[in-house]
Amino acid sequence: MSIAVITFPGSNCDRDCLHVLQNVIGAPARFVFHKETDLGDCTGVLVPGGFSYGDYLRAGALAKISPIMPAIHRFADAGGPVLGICNGFQILCEVGLLPGALMLNRNLRFISRWVDLRVENSDTLFTRHLWQDQIVRMPIAHAEGNFTVEPETIAKIVAKQQIVFKYAGPVREDSPDGNPNGSTLSIAGIVNEAGNVMGMMPHPDRASEAILGSTDGIPIFRAFAEAAQEKSRLEYSY
Repeated sequence: MSIAVITFPGSNCDRDCLHVLQNVIGAPARFVFHKETDLGDCTGVLVPGGFSYGDYLRAGALAKISPIMPAIHRFADAGGPVLGICNGFQILCEVGLLPGALMLNRNLRFISRWVDLRVENSDTLFTRHLWQDQIVRMPIAHAEGNFTVEPETIAKIVAKQQIVFKYAGPVREDSPDGNPNGSTLSIAGIVNEAGNVMGMMPHPDRASEAILGSTDGIPIFRAFAEAAQEKSRLEYSY
């Protein structure tokens, strides 16, 4: 029983995520290659950042039809905890596990820098070790991070408190509102209606050790690992 870190051709944060889970959090985790069709005894799924399939067509469009995706969909539909980071967020939107889509940044450029995030909902499986309105610091690295949804969908997301993180700075000449990519309502991360699937564009895996400049990502990984452990107890207790 372990957390599955999905690896696609072009993934570049799979090892980072595995390292944080195994060596920083102390959680059991293993790689699951995109050509697999079964998650085995995994009790959590992490879809990491990177450039799956080189981001050809659009980010996440080819990963959507990978052999492993039906198993991830079944796992999520059964209530299993799923975390998508950056390209993982894009993939989860493409496959329909999260609403909306990640479009090109408003400046049409790749952005790689540190950002501030405000915790909009601390009452989720993934944010229960953070507090409401807490400001955390993590890096972003994406060209398609502009979260976009139809007006009726964003109204539902707001009403059901699915917004987990919003961009909160820093204020710069190229982002006077503190929103680096033009994302709707400055959204940086959301959960599904059931609360067991979360996607976020910033990288908690790159903010989980002091040497990297921030440890603000640790609470997210710890909460995710605990959710996976809880699923394990529910499924295998007698």
